[in-house]
Amino acid sequence: MMIDKIGGINPLSEVQNSRRTSESSKISAGSDSISVSEEAQKMSDAYYLQEVAAETPDVRSDRVAQVKEKIKDPSYLNPETIRSAADRIMTSYGL
Repeated sequence: MMIDKIGGINPLSEVQNSRRTSESSKISAGSDSISVSEEAQKMSDAYYLQEVAAETPDVRSDRVAQVKEKIKDPSYLNPETIRSAADRIMTSYGL
């Protein structure tokens, strides 16, 4: 007498399924890669800089408040301070 099924379960199907699983795990996935053109990289950098510039305030209010406090002091406005400020302004304009 040959018994091939016990209680409706085929013991051979479990062996076959485990072989299929182990064989499919041997398949290695190929490596994917992308390349970005130099023009696209430059556009990305420009977009990032534009976003940073949009988020940065035009006026540094903390610095303006410091200067206003210094100007209130009468001893701060002397010829040396005025000359230094004028030189910085001229240098920023390239003169």
